[in-house]
Amino acid sequence: MARPFRPTTLAALTAALLLPLASRAEEAAMATDRPDIVESSAVVGLHRFQVETSFASESNKVDGVKTTTRMTPTLLRYGITENTELRLETDGFLRDGQDHGFSDVSLGLKWHTHDGDDATGKPAIAWLFHADLDSGSQAFRGHGVRPSVRMVAEWELPHDLSLGIMPGVLRDTNDDGRHFVAGIFAVTLGKSWTDDFRTFVEVAGQQLTSTKNGGAVVTYDAGMAYMLSPTMQIDTAVSIGANHHTPDRLWTVGFSVKF
Repeated sequence: MARPFRPTTLAALTAALLLPLASRAEEAAMATDRPDIVESSAVVGLHRFQVETSFASESNKVDGVKTTTRMTPTLLRYGITENTELRLETDGFLRDGQDHGFSDVSLGLKWHTHDGDDATGKPAIAWLFHADLDSGSQAFRGHGVRPSVRMVAEWELPHDLSLGIMPGVLRDTNDDGRHFVAGIFAVTLGKSWTDDFRTFVEVAGQQLTSTKNGGAVVTYDAGMAYMLSPTMQIDTAVSIGANHHTPDRLWTVGFSVKF
């Protein structure tokens, strides 16, 4: 006669499956690239997989007409070495008035080149290489491949403060079909209140170029993140547009998990 399947048996099997994940979680706590614009200098680690997903709502008013765009920004990260990760990033599913569909996908690589040194004041440094592909739905598709390069530098400061800067450059196409090059520059100041809870304020120049190419897209950002465990995070942030080239407001709430 077959033995009955007891709840204690299920609990034992569940523990056996989750124990390897728990032990790996103790090895390397998660560092996310959200919800601020300045990326983290950290990578996920060899053969680690990280999902950072969210819901975001962006509102803008032009000539008295208000529009709202809702999206599901998502970043997938996989470590191919201890210092390098592959990345797939997208704004996910979008709804903008009557239009809805999927946004373009960006493929990328992050390379962590230097660890920080508090004693000497040297920052932790990483480089990010991305290429946005014209892969989305017709209403949200960009023009061709748009490459970008960014460098991230992070300093640990006294009183549990941190400073991050992210200069970079991108190549895009304007409404006339002409290619242009734009700058990127963002600065974030973070504060860790506990081991699990942090906040930040930020100024982010996400696109710095002339008016004919869309103008300077600059936001003032603030947000917070809370670690539910060493491998799970929830977060939220708000952004205010600094000029008429930038959407008026954006808010986001997100969830991240590391495997």
